[in-house]
Amino acid sequence: MLSRLFAPKVKVSAHCDLPCGVYDPAQARIEAESVKAVQEKYQANEDADFRTRALIIKEQRAELAKHHVSVLWSDYFKPPHFEKFPQLHQLVNDTLKALSAAKASNDPKTGEKALELIAEIDRIFWETKKA
Repeated sequence: MLSRLFAPKVKVSAHCDLPCGVYDPAQARIEAESVKAVQEKYQANEDADFRTRALIIKEQRAELAKHHVSVLWSDYFKPPHFEKFPQLHQLVNDTLKALSAAKASNDPKTGEKALELIAEIDRIFWETKKA
């Protein structure tokens, strides 16, 4: 009797734990821009303490960028998006790998590569928003 009384009346589902519906690749782009900027500053500075701090910040920002790309992939993009953009799975994978490379490197070219891939995710994302 009590189980029927407290049983849900309507079954709902959401794409995440808190369905805010707010997604934007700009979050990943901003973090990746920070990675590249830190890589450039690292190259321009010989101070050991500065370089140590730069490495820590770069790695944190790269991890945040990876997180934002992963959230888009797992929570925002749906099967119809993957059908319309069949390259999307590979693009996300390549982007995550590029961000890992940027995290492990002090070469701004790796940061730039990640930004290029995020720009392509951004383009696809806004195409899906038009639908």
